[in-house]
Amino acid sequence: MKITWYGHAAFKVEIKDAIILIDPFFTGNPSFPKGLSVAKASEGVTHVLLTHGHDDHIGDSIHILKETGAQLTGNAEICGWASSKGVSNVNPMNSGGMVDVGPFKVGLTVAHHSSSTSADGGITYLGNPHGLIIAAPGEPVLYHMGDTDIFGDMALINELHAPKVGLVPIGDRFTMGGKAAALACKRFFDFDKIVPCHYASFGLLDQTADTFLDNLGDAASKAVVAVPGQAFEV
Repeated sequence: MKITWYGHAAFKVEIKDAIILIDPFFTGNPSFPKGLSVAKASEGVTHVLLTHGHDDHIGDSIHILKETGAQLTGNAEICGWASSKGVSNVNPMNSGGMVDVGPFKVGLTVAHHSSSTSADGGITYLGNPHGLIIAAPGEPVLYHMGDTDIFGDMALINELHAPKVGLVPIGDRFTMGGKAAALACKRFFDFDKIVPCHYASFGLLDQTADTFLDNLGDAASKAVVAVPGQAFEV
């Protein structure tokens, strides 16, 4: 599994027979690598997964989906909204189940946040926020927590899915801060790799991963503090 962080909560995950974009917020993302185009970042994409409807997560999804024909998987409201924008390849789901999309299975988990877009000139409700599970044969199970606070039922997510790769929001104010995020990782999961995200993009967020790493303690050895645009293997 090859992972590329594009800043904020945007990731590319490459596995056998699939190139997956999660929350592809490229245009307007202060952490998106300078000189990298949306077309290049989304080259070869087969699947787009969205955790929730905020504009800094939907990002360039509609453009990418229409240009590439990739499949969108997200909650029913997001998929319905995308269809109204001309996206034809949609795969709606909701909390709890796992959907087989061919090269991998995807699940939506609970997340404690909100979900709407202002792209239509007002506030459009886009269903509940979620985290994402990606389970592919021969690959470690990946859990993108979405935008969320810590919550006790993370223990059930671990029991059900046993994720080994965690993409974890740490920026504070709108998600967990570093202390809560570290506690979530240590108390509820047995990750092999922990990738902090949703920080160092906007000024209201924490600008470094230092608080998170300090609170991870010995588990900090599992952390991958990614550089936007630079791929790494897990």
